[in-house]
Amino acid sequence: MNQPIIFVIDDDVQVLRAITRDLKNKFRQEYRVLSTSSAKEILGSLLELKNKGETVAMFISDQRMPEMQGVDFLTQAMEFYDDAKKVLLTAYSDTDAAIKAINTVKLDYYLTKPWDPPEEKLYPVLDDLLDDWQNSFHPEFKGIKLVGYQFSPKSHEIKEFLSGNLIPYQWLDANSEDAHQLMQLNNIEAKDLPAIFFEDGKLLLSPKIIDVARHIGLNPEAKNEIYDVVIIGAGPAGLAASVYGSSEGLKTLLIERKAPGGQAGTSSRIENYLGFPTGLSGSDLTKRAITQSKRFGTDFLSPQTVKSIELQDNYKKIILEDDSSIMTKSIVITTGVDYRQLSTPGIEKFTGAGVYYGAANTEALACKSKDVFIVGGGNSAGQAAMYLSKFARQVTILIRKDSLSYTMSSYLIDQIKSVHNITVCILSEVVEARGNERLEQLVIKQVETGETHTVDAAALYIFIGAKPYTEWLHGLVITNNKGFIETGRDLNLCENFHKAWKLERDPYLLETSCPGIFAAGDVRAGAMNRVASAVGEGSMAISFVHKYLAEI
Repeated sequence: MNQPIIFVIDDDVQVLRAITRDLKNKFRQEYRVLSTSSAKEILGSLLELKNKGETVAMFISDQRMPEMQGVDFLTQAMEFYDDAKKVLLTAYSDTDAAIKAINTVKLDYYLTKPWDPPEEKLYPVLDDLLDDWQNSFHPEFKGIKLVGYQFSPKSHEIKEFLSGNLIPYQWLDANSEDAHQLMQLNNIEAKDLPAIFFEDGKLLLSPKIIDVARHIGLNPEAKNEIYDVVIIGAGPAGLAASVYGSSEGLKTLLIERKAPGGQAGTSSRIENYLGFPTGLSGSDLTKRAITQSKRFGTDFLSPQTVKSIELQDNYKKIILEDDSSIMTKSIVITTGVDYRQLSTPGIEKFTGAGVYYGAANTEALACKSKDVFIVGGGNSAGQAAMYLSKFARQVTILIRKDSLSYTMSSYLIDQIKSVHNITVCILSEVVEARGNERLEQLVIKQVETGETHTVDAAALYIFIGAKPYTEWLHGLVITNNKGFIETGRDLNLCENFHKAWKLERDPYLLETSCPGIFAAGDVRAGAMNRVASAVGEGSMAISFVHKYLAEI
């Protein structure tokens, strides 16, 4: 973290040089001493420093300056840094103005010139003031700051993108004092939100995700003209494929439309993954895998959506959402699944404003001491309940069946039973979501009796199964009646396979009905829907890629 700043302003160059020298001799180990003869120059830079998250500990200003008086300068500087200590340099004849400034700008001290020797007349005074400042000082967050309204879908989208890509950021609710100051200083209106401040001081208002991605250093454009293998989807299967592909010398590209990790990446705790007896978070697993993949040389394209795939002889042409294209010899599809949407009245209206699909760990703090509900009885729902129970007053799991044992692992059921603020409501379903600008109430129906009752709800998290993300393929490869991609031997049972397959050999184990295009992980028909199996399939797919590349 950068050192706090001591600003010195005096239009007399000789005086400025002398006090800057004395200050640096004493305080350079703990503070940056910056000096200028122009008060307007400093005022012009304070907004940028504030947006960057820089800290000012003290302003030391001469009183008599041609551009403006020292008291006027301090008054304007306090709009940016009202906690900074304020010291006025005065000639003996200006002491009356300094005394008045104690009341008008809450001046902390005034020093008369000259201050020799500094060991007696300068350092003791400033030491006391800086010690007092340090006692109440809270370090400014250095990094991205996001200002918005808690129940804004656009704010939620950006928060999910940043956290999903493991980018640290500070969330400032628009109603907070810090957010209000930033909005006022930058002339930001409510209609401009969300606003994102980057560490370099750049500001974006109501930005598109692609613009945020460019500024944080993600690559929305491919580096090479042609690849050996392109992996579409950066869940556990895609990450494993990228590690093995690049480590084995293939020119590898990994494309992700949202954030790496897939659904596993949003999990608060994965407890049954081999080699981690105490479990690990999805974000931790994702971070390790991304680091490993990039270290081996994988190109990572994110956020970017694949719109379609075209075949050109032995090459595959990948068409991106912006109509740019990428040529590759082979493809591994690891796009995984999306959460199924709940069609209950009111759910769509409040999605991102109290209703969330998946874990939505970014919104957990907003649930502090409130009542939240979870729809779904799988492991993802159980892990979310355990995590949210640390924040919420009460977590209620709603399931249509009479027990969690049908769909949830026993270790999770045992954990849930041991947490006092988690309740499981069996044979129950949500039939309506209500509220004004955000979710406020849920109408819950008992499946057997049909009776309904209304409850207050701060948030609803939905885990009702998943559907494969395959619509973008437009029938290029054979899928089953649920949209999952058929691969390997199972293709022989598909009606149209023999019309589509023109090679003499049978498809490889993870190969689709289109030679050179493979599928792994949850998007594949018959997948085990476990992180470990997805990692195994992703790495295994690369061995078949090698065989295919040897053929062409």
